[in-house]
Amino acid sequence: MSYQKTALITGASSGIGFEATKQLADKGYKIYAAARRLTLLESLEAKYPGQVIAVELDVSDPEQIVALRERFAAELPDQKLDLLYNNAGQSCTFAATDATHEIVERAFKVNVFGPMNLCRELSQFLINSGGTIVFTGSVAGLVPFPFGSVYGATKAAIHQYARVLHQEMKCFNVRVINVVTGGVHTDIADKRGVPENSLFNVPEARAALEARREMAKNNHPMSVEKYVARVVHDIESRRDPVDVYRGRVASLAYWISWLVPYAVLERIVFYRFKLFPFYNAMRRKHPKSD
Repeated sequence: MSYQKTALITGASSGIGFEATKQLADKGYKIYAAARRLTLLESLEAKYPGQVIAVELDVSDPEQIVALRERFAAELPDQKLDLLYNNAGQSCTFAATDATHEIVERAFKVNVFGPMNLCRELSQFLINSGGTIVFTGSVAGLVPFPFGSVYGATKAAIHQYARVLHQEMKCFNVRVINVVTGGVHTDIADKRGVPENSLFNVPEARAALEARREMAKNNHPMSVEKYVARVVHDIESRRDPVDVYRGRVASLAYWISWLVPYAVLERIVFYRFKLFPFYNAMRRKHPKSD
């Protein structure tokens, strides 16, 4: 019998994770599709009976990750996991001064601590197979998008983690891919409102905040099917880059972040996200002291 590869995909209930589960299942993978709500995975289990297995998992809970490791120790043939796709993510579109401790903690638990804990707890299964670890990174980790300080910080952290992990896992023949993701047509936008007491709860800032929330949707995002197809090709390739750039303007964001002086980049961001009216209004309200 031919060898069947096994994958764990987090955040599999929608968007990138849902589509990745379908495309990899079509290629013959056995997939543990993980999400916090199992009801959203029922259609995948029905379409791929016995091949897609729904797993209830909140990546922010270390105890659930340990329990999953113990389950894999009992279930995985030859103790091998061929693919760990760290895709679960928490959007966070708040001004830095509005991000409460709870908001910051939740974003880092899901976007940073969860993938780190999964990599540690499942590393031996990946070493056994000479497998692949994938992270869903973001151009927000490269470019200083307004109202994205927390989200951008989580993605910058996971980028660096992936790059060092890439070095450390080479000797075990485990590949690490950090997918720096641009615009993709998914429903990840943060829909939470501006706090009543926010410094940015003024008319001049609302246009800027709305431009940030609608950034991906208004810039011709890549279809999730096309994006995932490219990532699947990266997974199945023998090449071993750590960073790949997928999604709308992902490669452009890389070159801008490296080549454009920061002062110029900041002015571009101010213009693109309609921050100048707010900036000028605040300068009038809070003039510099002599």
